[in-house]
Amino acid sequence: MKADREYIKRLEDLFVSRGSEVYYVELEAEYDTRIKRNMTENRLKEKPTKRDFKFSEAMFKDIEEKYRLNSYEGEIKKKHYMKINNTDLEPSVVANMIKDRFGF
Repeated sequence: MKADREYIKRLEDLFVSRGSEVYYVELEAEYDTRIKRNMTENRLKEKPTKRDFKFSEAMFKDIEEKYRLNSYEGEIKKKHYMKINNTDLEPSVVANMIKDRFGF
């Protein structure tokens, strides 16, 4: 959505104007994986709205149907950008991919 892109641009400009570099990492995962992750102990602990499973799953499906959640291939042309499908990856593996890509 245009409003989302404008908001992200304002945030980026805020940091860049103060001499910082901005890095973008887009994570994507298959629908079934995201549903499972949505019900993990940590997610339920940190996000009370997820505890109502029926409501949470209905919202999840509604959002999935109404919105495009990930960019198209080649759509984002930022200098410091990477897209990772983390369906079958552990968080530590993803963190290392990001670290290696950007030289952190």
